[in-house]
Amino acid sequence: MRGLELRVGAVLVTLVVAAALLSRFWTPYDPTMPAGARLQPASAAHPLGTDAFGRDLLSRLLAGAQSTVYVGVIAVGIAVLIGVPLGLWAAQLPGRASEVLLRATDVAQAFPALLLAILLAGLFGGSTETAMVAIGLASIPQFLRVARAGALQVLASDFVLAARACGIGRLAIARTHVLPNIAPLVGVQATVSFALAILAEAALSYLGLGTRPPTPTWGSMLQQAQSVWFAHPEQAVIPGVAIAVAVLGFNLLGDGLREHLDPRLREEVA
Repeated sequence: MRGLELRVGAVLVTLVVAAALLSRFWTPYDPTMPAGARLQPASAAHPLGTDAFGRDLLSRLLAGAQSTVYVGVIAVGIAVLIGVPLGLWAAQLPGRASEVLLRATDVAQAFPALLLAILLAGLFGGSTETAMVAIGLASIPQFLRVARAGALQVLASDFVLAARACGIGRLAIARTHVLPNIAPLVGVQATVSFALAILAEAALSYLGLGTRPPTPTWGSMLQQAQSVWFAHPEQAVIPGVAIAVAVLGFNLLGDGLREHLDPRLREEVA
């Protein structure tokens, strides 16, 4: 059904963002402090139960959404602010210089976020900032390529050629003509990169290279559930489902936006 992916993705993303916003002002209990007996099952007092330290799982799940969204927004923001200008610059470089820059991005893509985080953690220690910078730097090549490809199409259009004939400079053309026209492409890439950032943040927290305890994250909740997995599998299932829902939501939102913004895909769906 046309637009179904967009609607479902928007609903799931809204749920994740709403949970993050809610946790800034209210959680049933303090997510960092014991709220009852350890490993309690779901009850009226604790709808999702408690963990191995007696902390309320619902409170930690809500607070974990805040950490996830925060890291994702900053990481994607870093990638956009660096990758898009580089992509616009690469689109206006001579052929050989542009090719050299693209090969450099290929080399950069060989260093995934996890490896960068390990390197940065070795230098500065594992933290939320380390995770954000590592994920952001690892995402720059994707935005550079998307921005360059979109900019090349816009730069070949008649209205840009007319602007050049009127003596408008490259920077002004990039700001007033190219950037507004590639914004939808960048937006779609941002949703996809956000989903990857959620997975990367969870992996880094799981390995102890992300946000430090006692601040709750979905990845650290998975890591802490290892010791009680067989006796209490819900301890891992709950944050695992939250990660899956968030990643699915942003992926569906990206696919839906791509379908909505690309006329050729709209025609195929119709």
